[in-house]
Amino acid sequence: MTRSAPFAALTRLPPLGRYALLMFGLFLYGLSLRLMLDARVGVAPWEVLHVGVTRHLPLSVGVVSILTGLVIVAFTALKLREPVGPGTVLNVIFIGVFLDVLGPLVPDPQGLGLRWVQFVLGVILLGLATGTYVAAGLGAGPRDGLTLGLRRVYGWPVARTRTGVEVVVLATGLLLGGPIGWGTLVFALTVGPAMSRGMGLFGLAQKREVAVVKGLAAD
Repeated sequence: MTRSAPFAALTRLPPLGRYALLMFGLFLYGLSLRLMLDARVGVAPWEVLHVGVTRHLPLSVGVVSILTGLVIVAFTALKLREPVGPGTVLNVIFIGVFLDVLGPLVPDPQGLGLRWVQFVLGVILLGLATGTYVAAGLGAGPRDGLTLGLRRVYGWPVARTRTGVEVVVLATGLLLGGPIGWGTLVFALTVGPAMSRGMGLFGLAQKREVAVVKGLAAD
């Protein structure tokens, strides 16, 4: 364990400890999304889609997140033949659960300055959540599995494939009336460094590209 990677030892936990680490990472991820959502300055592309769907169906954003994840996993498993790991299933279910459960507990700031503070805190926390989730090493999230499956079947580069998926998701969310704002742009510019720093805390910074290629980064 080093000063720059204080949590590196957690990557060598026994199986039960890895599942506990995964669940903690998913909790942090759900909390980070809730913080950004309730800041009301814009959200990540997938949340633009999820909130957009809630404006047409009597569903919570967490339930929409779960249903979307199930559709993605079914498509990648049946159509793209991408393997589904335990981390994939838990990711689909619990991020949506935490997103809804934490709704009444997360502040709803009124001042613009406080809203931006909460949004930035959400981005930072997402980076830590990603490091925690990746450190568990229990498989790809549903959106990473989709990216990897498309890459394997069609030969598209990972970065270009993921970017294309995000653009399509964002456009669909906008058509459905999902919230977009300056926070969406800030998220796009800062989420990469936040994730890199979060993984660095677990000694994974040098393995970031490998993690993305293997589909271990959280989504």
